[in-house]
Amino acid sequence: MDLIWIVLISIVVVIVAFGFVALGVTRRATRRTREIAEQFGSLPPAPPKRRPPTRTPPPPPPAPKPLLPREALPQQPTAPMRPGTARAPEVRTVAPAPETGTGAPETAPAETEIAVPVEAKPRLRDRLGRTRAVFAGTFGRTTLDEAAWDELEESLILADVGVRTTTAIIADLRAKAAAQKITSGEELMDLVKSELVEQLGGADRSLKLVPGVTVWMFVGVNGVGKTTTIAKLAQQEVGAGRKVVLAAADTFRAAAADQLEHWAERTGSEIVRGQEGADPGSIVFDAMAAATGRHADLVLVDTAGRLHTKVNLMEELKKLRRIVDRTEGALQEVLLVVDAATGQNGLTQARQFADAVDVTGVVLTKLDGTSKGGIVLAIQAELGIPVKVIGVGEAAADLIAFDPVEFVDALFGA
Repeated sequence: MDLIWIVLISIVVVIVAFGFVALGVTRRATRRTREIAEQFGSLPPAPPKRRPPTRTPPPPPPAPKPLLPREALPQQPTAPMRPGTARAPEVRTVAPAPETGTGAPETAPAETEIAVPVEAKPRLRDRLGRTRAVFAGTFGRTTLDEAAWDELEESLILADVGVRTTTAIIADLRAKAAAQKITSGEELMDLVKSELVEQLGGADRSLKLVPGVTVWMFVGVNGVGKTTTIAKLAQQEVGAGRKVVLAAADTFRAAAADQLEHWAERTGSEIVRGQEGADPGSIVFDAMAAATGRHADLVLVDTAGRLHTKVNLMEELKKLRRIVDRTEGALQEVLLVVDAATGQNGLTQARQFADAVDVTGVVLTKLDGTSKGGIVLAIQAELGIPVKVIGVGEAAADLIAFDPVEFVDALFGA
C-alpha cells in the first residue's frame, strides 16, 4: 500500500516538473522569436495604452432670474376640487351660488355667465320619418275593402301600438266609417287622424311648477337617456331664468355623478353629489336642503336604473319619494324615461315603475331613430299615463313637449 502511494507521488512530481520545464521552453521560444522579428523589422507595433476618458466639467448653472412682484405674476384659475374626494361620507356641492354682500371687493373679477344658446324647435315631421314610413301606402286605395282594413291593422301593430290597443282602434274606426259612409282611402286617413288625436286627448301634458322649490324626479332603467334628459331640461329651465339644482342620486352606476356634474357645468346648474355607493337618500335630502337655502326654483333628481324586475330598486325609489315628500307640495313630477326603440318592453317598464312610485308622465326618448312611435298610444291607452316630453334629436331643443295633433300630422305626412 505504501509502495502505491510512493509511485503516485512520484508520478505527480514528474508531471509538475515537466510542466515547469515546458513553460520555461515556451517563454524562451517566444523571446527568441521576438528578437528575430525585431532584427528583420517585421514586428507589429505594440498597441497603445488605453487612457481613461477625460470628463468635461458641467457648465455652471444659470444665474437665477429676479423675482417678479406678486401683482405681476400671471394669475391661473384654480381648478375646483373634485367633489366627494376629500372625505368618503361627505356630500359636496359644486358650483355654489354667488354670495351677496353690501360692498363689492376691491379687485373682484367679473362673473362669467354661461350663455345658453337659443335653438329653434325641430319640425316633428322631419324627425319621425321611420314611423311615418310604416304607414306609407296604407291609404292609397280607392276603395275601402277588407284588404284596406287588414293593411291598416298591420301598420298599427308594426308601429308598436300593441295588439290590444290596435284592436280597439280598428273597432272604433269600422263603426265610425260605417256611420259616416266612408268609402275611400283618403277619407279613411282623415278618420284615422281624428281617432288617434281623440285617443291621445284629454290628458294634462304640462310639467308643473309651483312657487318655492319644485322637484321633478326621473326614473327608468339604465341606458334609456335619463341623465341626458335631465341635462336638456336643465338647460331649458336655466335659459328660462330659473335656478336649477341637480341631485346625483344614482350612486350605483359607475361615473354617473361625474356625468351629471359635467352637464351641470355646461348648463350653469348646481349639483349635489356624493361618493360612489353612497346612500341616495342622503343626497336627495341634502339637495332639498341646498335648494331651500339657496332659493332655487327647481330640483331635478337623477335615480338609479338597474333592471326594473329587481325589488330593491323599487324600494329605493319609494324611499327617495318619501324623502322628497317631507317638503310638502314640492314633488310635482315623477317622470319615467323610456327608450322608444324598446317598443312593448317600454310598456312593461312603465307598468312596473307606475306601480312603485306613481309615475305622472313619460319622457319618450330617441323617437327619431325608431319606427316604433306607436308606443305613445299604447302607454296612454293601457296605463293612462300621458307622454309629456319626447326626444327627437341630440340637441337640447330636440327635447320638446308632446303635442298630439302635431304628432299625428307628422305620422301621416301632413
